Amino acid sequence: MILSRRQFIRTGLAGSLLLSLSGWLNAAGARRLSIAEREMLGALCNAMLEGMLPTDPTLRRRLVALTVDGVAIEVAGLSLAAQKEVGELFGLLVLTPARLLLAGVGQPWHAASVAEVSEFLQSWRTSRLSLLQTAYGALHDLTFGAWYARPDTWEAIGYPGPPQGYF
Repeated sequence: MILSRRQFIRTGLAGSLLLSLSGWLNAAGARRLSIAEREMLGALCNAMLEGMLPTDPTLRRRLVALTVDGVAIEVAGLSLAAQKEVGELFGLLVLTPARLLLAGVGQPWHAASVAEVSEFLQSWRTSRLSLLQTAYGALHDLTFGAWYARPDTWEAIGYPGPPQGYF
């Protein structure tokens, strides 16, 4: 069957609308972090932000949770390919055998000490394998990006905030 020019244009417009709608729905329904991923990211934030986080446990947990929420927002803003790669990295780190083999962290993430997590991060940062160095860089950038995206952290680094009145 041969389509008329009018049918061809209608089919093309309908297909474009459908693709646009599916892309919008996919972005709106970005993958949420699992409980295990949140625990893993919480442990990483505790280690990476050591010295910047308060010693009060309640306040510390709140700020770590805000940072983990920020990581989730950052990941949702990445390209689909990058989201997939980050999701694979997170998936590996939450699996007990992979956590033991790749990170050397024997405790579950919620029970791991800051020193134990810091040692794992340092080993990836200085690894001879560029894949582990890249994974460390991604974890570092996501964590610090989420931390410094919050205005309440700007004063500590002397950042006055974005320019005002230019728009």
